[in-house]
Amino acid sequence: MKQTTLTHIHRAMGAKMVPFAGFEMPVQYEGLIVEHHAVRQALGVFDVSHMGEFLVEGAGALDLIQSVTTNDASKLFPGKVQYSCMTNEHGGIVDDLLVYMIAEGRYMLVVNASNIEKDFHWIQSKNRFDARLTDISDQISLLAVQGPKAAEAMQSLTDVKLAEMGYYTFQYGRFAGIENVLISATGYTGAGGFELYVPNEAAKTLWNAVLEAGKPYGIKPCGLGARDTLRLEKAFCLYGNDIDDTTNPIEAGLGWITKFTKEFTAHDIIKRVKDEGPTRKLVGIEMIDRGIPRHDYPIMNAEGTVIGKVTSGTQSPSLGKAIGLGYVATEFSAPGSEIFIDIRGKQLKAVVVKTPFL
Repeated sequence: MKQTTLTHIHRAMGAKMVPFAGFEMPVQYEGLIVEHHAVRQALGVFDVSHMGEFLVEGAGALDLIQSVTTNDASKLFPGKVQYSCMTNEHGGIVDDLLVYMIAEGRYMLVVNASNIEKDFHWIQSKNRFDARLTDISDQISLLAVQGPKAAEAMQSLTDVKLAEMGYYTFQYGRFAGIENVLISATGYTGAGGFELYVPNEAAKTLWNAVLEAGKPYGIKPCGLGARDTLRLEKAFCLYGNDIDDTTNPIEAGLGWITKFTKEFTAHDIIKRVKDEGPTRKLVGIEMIDRGIPRHDYPIMNAEGTVIGKVTSGTQSPSLGKAIGLGYVATEFSAPGSEIFIDIRGKQLKAVVVKTPFL
C-alpha cells in the first residue's frame, strides 16, 4: 500500500489506519462523531494527499480539457476552479474532477486517488492536441482545512486574505512560512474552508503549523470517516459509490456540469438521455423506520419490486437520522415518494427527499 508523507505522523497521533484507494489512510483519530461536529461547528484538518494531480500544459491544453470533460473550461480564468467530470464512450463517468486554470495554456486537474492511473491513460489516449500531460501526484501533499472557523484560524499563517476568497477560486501565497502554496476554496464538506497544496517536503511543517494555529479554535485532525458523513449530508457524490463507469451525468444529477455547447466524449449519447429523460435518478433517501441504508442495499416499492439500489448511506451526526443516496426508477424519484430499503431481509420504510440534506 502507498503512504502519504504524513502517514507516520497519523500513526504517532493514534489514528486508526485503513486501506483506501491503494493508500494507508487515517479513518479516524478521536472518533468520527467528534471529528464531524468539529468541522461543522469550528474546524478540522484532513490529510488528502492521496488525491491525484495532473498538469496540462501547452497551446492545446484547453482543447484537450474541453474534449475530455463535460463542463465548459473556456469559462475559466487564472485563479478560478471548476467542478467537472469525464465520460467514457458509453456516457458513463470515468471520474469527477476539479480543473484549476493556473495561466493561459497551464491547468491542473485534481482527480480521485483510485483513478489516477486510469484517468492519466484515458486523457492521454485522447491527446491529439498540442498539450503535455504530466502526473505530479507523487510530488504533492494536500491538506483540507474545513469548517466555519477555518479562515479566522488560519489567517495568522498567511498574507492572503482568506475570508475574501470566493468559492471555487484559488491563489498562490506564502503559508506557514512556505512559499508558493496553492490555497484554494472548494471543499468536500460544505462547511467552508481551504485546500493547501504543497511539495511533499513541506507537508510536515504545514500539518504542524495548521494544528498549532487552529488550537485556540478547537481544531481536530480528521479522518475519512468524518469526511464521508460530512460530504453525504451535502449530497456530494463519491466516485465508486454514487457515480462510476456505468452512471451517466444526467441520471446522477450532474446536468449542471454537462454543457452541450461543445463536443466531448459521448456528447450525443448523454444529450439523448437529457432530451428523453433518464430511466433512473440519483435521489436523497431519509429513513422513516429504524435502520441505516448501506451501499448496494436494494430499494423497493410498496409491492416489493426492486426499483433501484442504495449507493451511500450513514447515520447523519448533524441531523440525528439515517440518510442515503441511491438510484431509483424515475417514477419514484419525486420528493415525498414512499420507498422501502431491504436491510437484511426486512423492508424498512423510507422517503425520497430533496438534497442537500443539510
